[in-house]
Amino acid sequence: MLSHLRPAIVLIALSTALTGVAFPLLFTYAGNAILPFQAGGSLIVQNGRVIGSALIGQNFTSDRYFHGRPSALTGTDPKDPSKTVPTPYDASESGASNLAPTSKALLDRVAGDVKAYGGHDVPADAVTTSGSGLDPQISPETAALQVARVAKARHMAAADVQKIVDAHTEGRYFGLLGEPRVNVLELNLALDGSRVSVAKE
Repeated sequence: MLSHLRPAIVLIALSTALTGVAFPLLFTYAGNAILPFQAGGSLIVQNGRVIGSALIGQNFTSDRYFHGRPSALTGTDPKDPSKTVPTPYDASESGASNLAPTSKALLDRVAGDVKAYGGHDVPADAVTTSGSGLDPQISPETAALQVARVAKARHMAAADVQKIVDAHTEGRYFGLLGEPRVNVLELNLALDGSRVSVAKE
């Protein structure tokens, strides 16, 4: 019986050592060596303090800043555990609203967002949520719709704000994949100009 158990035990131990210890350590080391910024969570550091990640959106609400894509995330109401409250961009969770296209709550919310953007020709990402609720980027078209508001709040020329947007617009991957996009956190940090020192580590 031991002659049958011994190979099985050795195989389990060897598999555990390889797949549970060696491979994770190897890939962690390789990731940190080759792509340290990405492997570390794409963290954005300001004055030695982590203020966010380039991969996770934040809930900007001030007129002085560009706003991200709507987030449908909800969490437990601290005042009443039987209820939920909106928790946009809560990085501890991820998900969509799961509301049907015929949902009155969804239609009312989208209609309100469309009206806030002027009521016509609104890009889809400006008024619809994503599957994760954590998108850090918006389309250049959605950013362009916010230029006038941000410029007015900051007492800047709209053309100057648009130049900052253009400078932070990323193109398609390899010129082919995906769509042009603007990282909202990085754009807002750039808006603060010399008052903000950003370093990626």
